[in-house]
Amino acid sequence: MITGLDHIAIAVSDIEVAIKRFCDDLGLSLTHKEHVQSAQTITAFLPIEQSAIELIQPDAGQGPVQTFIDKRGGGLHHLCFRSDNIIEDRDRLKERGYQFIDDEPKPGAHNSLVLWIHPKCTEGVLIELAQHSAQPSVQPSVQPSVQP
Repeated sequence: MITGLDHIAIAVSDIEVAIKRFCDDLGLSLTHKEHVQSAQTITAFLPIEQSAIELIQPDAGQGPVQTFIDKRGGGLHHLCFRSDNIIEDRDRLKERGYQFIDDEPKPGAHNSLVLWIHPKCTEGVLIELAQHSAQPSVQPSVQPSVQP
């Protein structure tokens, strides 16, 4: 079941500049920075209330976030919702006609499992589902975190 908004992701070309802007100018705090190899990104999380702003920079100019920036420039990339059972949510949404970018969850930041709903099913908004505690049947291999 979807349990809440996990984060709002913003694609950026220079994560250090963006961190400085959000922390120094807006008063947010950086709590976690991580290389997410499966997504080819470097991420930084800035919690706000019961959610977070996630800044995502393409890793070495590669991957889907780089393609996004090349086409649209930086900006709102996706919304992420927390799931307490990502497989059940995937199956329920598939029954309702949703299409996913991948059929199986992949490793995400914070040792999570993630699935992506195709934006053509959600009025043009890329939506990520994230389960923060892995199910016994799906154990991803996640790269260690890089703390700030």
